[in-house]
Amino acid sequence: MTTPASGSDEAPQKKGWIDKQMLLSMHLPAISIGFGLGATVVVIPKLTQDLGEGMVAAMMVFILQQLGTAVAPLPTGYLIDRIGRRKMLLAGPILVSISSMLIVRVIVMDGSFMEILLYRFFGGIGEQMWMLSRLTVIADTSSSQQRGKQITSMFGVQQVGNLTGPIVGGAASVAVGLWLPFAIHAVIVLLGVLPSFFIVKETLTKAAPSTPGSSGSGGGSATVARRGLSKADLLTPPIPQVFLAQFLANVTRGGIFGGGVIVVYASYGFGLSELEIGGLRSAMSFVGIPVVFGAGYIMDRFGRKFTIVPGLTLSGLAMAFLALTDSLEVSTSVFILAFIAIHFCVSLISGNMQTLGTDVAPAHARGAFFGVSRQIAQTGSLASPVSFTFLVSVFSYTAAFSFLSVTALVAAAVVFFGIPETLKKEPKPEAAPAPGTANTPQS
Repeated sequence: MTTPASGSDEAPQKKGWIDKQMLLSMHLPAISIGFGLGATVVVIPKLTQDLGEGMVAAMMVFILQQLGTAVAPLPTGYLIDRIGRRKMLLAGPILVSISSMLIVRVIVMDGSFMEILLYRFFGGIGEQMWMLSRLTVIADTSSSQQRGKQITSMFGVQQVGNLTGPIVGGAASVAVGLWLPFAIHAVIVLLGVLPSFFIVKETLTKAAPSTPGSSGSGGGSATVARRGLSKADLLTPPIPQVFLAQFLANVTRGGIFGGGVIVVYASYGFGLSELEIGGLRSAMSFVGIPVVFGAGYIMDRFGRKFTIVPGLTLSGLAMAFLALTDSLEVSTSVFILAFIAIHFCVSLISGNMQTLGTDVAPAHARGAFFGVSRQIAQTGSLASPVSFTFLVSVFSYTAAFSFLSVTALVAAAVVFFGIPETLKKEPKPEAAPAPGTANTPQS
């Protein structure tokens, strides 16, 4: 019996890599999550300042959110393979929405700063639950030559949310109050996930046992004896190299995607307001949309390395540029140029490390594998604001951005020298022989 998980390569090729169900179940939630995150991230420096806290406290808000994304993958991956993809996919956005509504309560009722940290932590868990579930569904149902476009499209449409989120969040906080962006976040995420309750189907399938005489009525995975993820799976090349590249890449870009590093530097280093930062983030999200979609097309057409290596290299150089903005004490206009450069570069590598992970994921334990993969990647994302905060506190912004530059360049070297191309071209079907010519015996 062929299961959808193993035989899904055929369907996407017939339907195309995007359809109405994907738009509603993957793209709409991605837009809403991107919008909500964009709306809230720009007001966090101001929120911490109003609470009498400084730069380190502002970074702690981002660190706790990243900590949530770092602790979630392993248990989420386990549950995805046990109770199903759909339940986790729906639960994640609900948890994100609840966490933002609780932050609204803290702001309105003069709660404590520690409560904000706690709720941001749970918001990070919810965000990672949704992300990991979506990656597993894509791996279940797409072919190798569609994954790049599907995964980068998910990040690309999230940029659509980021396009309006920061400017709306900045304007709402100035006009009404700092609580409003978090309320908007909660409502928009719930609305975004609502269609998924009706159209998302479970892709965790049960296959007949492969061993003759073994009992089974459709229970278990494709091979009952290999239900779980083994140590041998994780040590099979190039998986260790992929994990290392994912960790290093996320150390560099985690503080840009999450906003913590670049937003705090803009606020405390150059005195930009939440409205000014929101305008810049919105503008760069708009620029990043075609870059993200273009990168997905290139990966599926030519190979994963064609965007990963140049993107990481350019990200390293852009981080070095940001280091110079501090050491040379440049004007705000020069910083804005560096701001544009780093956002352009991380857009080029948005989603490509996840695509690399889906290429090498073992089919018998995708959920567990993505749990490990995302655990490593999100630990890198957590290390981004943590290392930044430490280096700024002990040394300077120059040292912090220099470190992030090095991690990107090392990641590029790991991918270039240590990982073979993972794009596997699907064989084209052979043309049917002309009538009367097939299998003609020769005398």
